[in-house]
Amino acid sequence: MPDGRVQRVLVIGLDCAAPRFVFGEDRFDLPNIQALAANGCWGLLRSTDPPITVPAWASMLSSKDPGTLGCYGFRNRRDYSYAELSTADATAIREPRVWDILSQHGLRSVVVGVPQTYPPRPLLGSLVSGFLTPNADAAFTYPKSLKHELTRAVGEFLFDVRDFRTDDKPQLLERIHALMENRFAAAKYLMTGKPWDFFMVVDMGMDRLHHGFWRFCDPRHPRYEPGNAFEHAFRDYYEAVDRRIGELIPLAGEDTAVIIVSDHGAKAMVGGLCINQWLIDEGDLCLKVPPPEPQPLEHRDIDWTRTRAWSTGGYYARIFLNVQGREPSGVVEASEYENYRRNLADRIERIPGPDGSALGNRVLLPESSYRRINGVAPDLLVYCGDLAWRAVGLVGTDRLFTENNDTGPDDANHAMDGIFVMAGGGEPGGKRLRGIGVMDIAPTILHLLGVPVPHDFQGKAVQSG
Repeated sequence: MPDGRVQRVLVIGLDCAAPRFVFGEDRFDLPNIQALAANGCWGLLRSTDPPITVPAWASMLSSKDPGTLGCYGFRNRRDYSYAELSTADATAIREPRVWDILSQHGLRSVVVGVPQTYPPRPLLGSLVSGFLTPNADAAFTYPKSLKHELTRAVGEFLFDVRDFRTDDKPQLLERIHALMENRFAAAKYLMTGKPWDFFMVVDMGMDRLHHGFWRFCDPRHPRYEPGNAFEHAFRDYYEAVDRRIGELIPLAGEDTAVIIVSDHGAKAMVGGLCINQWLIDEGDLCLKVPPPEPQPLEHRDIDWTRTRAWSTGGYYARIFLNVQGREPSGVVEASEYENYRRNLADRIERIPGPDGSALGNRVLLPESSYRRINGVAPDLLVYCGDLAWRAVGLVGTDRLFTENNDTGPDDANHAMDGIFVMAGGGEPGGKRLRGIGVMDIAPTILHLLGVPVPHDFQGKAVQSG
C-alpha cells in the first residue's frame, strides 16, 4: 500500500501480555503472533506512568498521558476533600479516542471490550463496553439494539473474570478461559457481521491469569513449587489465545494491517509494602484511635489536624499531602510544600527491605511525568521495589512487609514493558523496533488509514522503514 496505508486496521489487545512469553527466552509456541512479527515488525511497548489498565488503554487510544487525561488509576479523587475516591469509567475520559476521530472522517469502527468504554458513547459503528461494566443488565452496547443481537449470537457477554483473587484455582482457570472464548466469539461475530474500517478487541483474561497463577508458573517466583498442577497454565493460555488470533486474522482480509498490543507487562510480585503503616510509624499519618487489627485506611478515623500525608494502596502507591488552603484541614504550609514533599520522597526511596538492603523504591513527581496535570493528581507516585512489591494500604499492622496482597491472593505486579506486533502497511519482515510507547498506537492507526494525526497527540506514528 502507498505510504504504508491499508484498507482496514485490526487491533487485538491482550491486557498484561508479557514480552518474556512472546519474544523472550521463555517464549511459548505462538505461531500466529510470531508469524506476524516475522512478516512485519515487533518490539517492547513502553506503558504509561502508572503501568496499569486504567489509564493505560485510554492513553494508548487517545495519545494523551494520564495527567492530560486527569486519570491516575481505577479510582481517583474528585476534588481536594477527604471523600472516597470515584471509579474512572468512560465518563472520566474527555479526550477523543481513535474511534471518535475516525467517526469524524466517515470511517466505521467496531470496538469490543476495551477498558473505560462503559457507559457507551455514540460512534460511527458498534461498541461493546469493557470490564468496568457493572453487569449484563446494563446498557453496554452502542447502538442499544446490539446488546440483544450479540446475546442471541454468542450467549451472555462476559465482561471480566469474577472473583479472580481466589484460592479456588481450578474454577478460576475455567473462568479465565471462558472469558477468552466468549470475547473471541463475540469478535468473530461482529467482524463478519458489521461493516468496519477499524476493529479492536481486548481480552482481559491474560491479566487475570497472571495475577492468579504467576507463582505456579514462574520458577523465579519466591513461592514457586516445581511440579504443581498449574505449572503450564501460562503456556496453555497463551497458546490458546494464539489459536484464536489465528482464526480471527483471516476474517479481516488481505488489505488489513494487524496490530497486537498489551497495555503493560507483568512480573512476579514478591510481596507488599504497608505504605500507610510506614507513614504512621514515621509520624506523617495520624489516626484518632489505633485499630485493633489490620484494616484498610478508609475504615479508620484519621486525625486530619495532625496528618501530613496519606496513601492509597494498589500496584503502585499514590501519596497525597494534606496542604493548608487546599485540603479542608490541611497542615502542610504552602510555603513548605516543596521541601516537605522532596523530604518525604527521599525517605520513601530509602526504605530498606525486609532483609535490610535497599528495597529500590522509585518516586515520581507528576509535573515531571506528564505534559500537563488535570484533575487531582497524587503529590507523589511510588513504585515499590521497582514494581516487585505492591503498595498495601492497610493500617494497624505489626510489620511493614506482607507476602500477600491485601485485597486477596495475587502473585503478580505490573511491569513497564508490554508487547507490540504489527504486520501490514509495508513493514519490513521481522524488524525489531525500539523506543515505542503506548501513546504511539493511536497515531499509527490513523496514519495507516490515511487520517490526519491531531497536532495535540503526544505519540507519533510507528515508522518501521
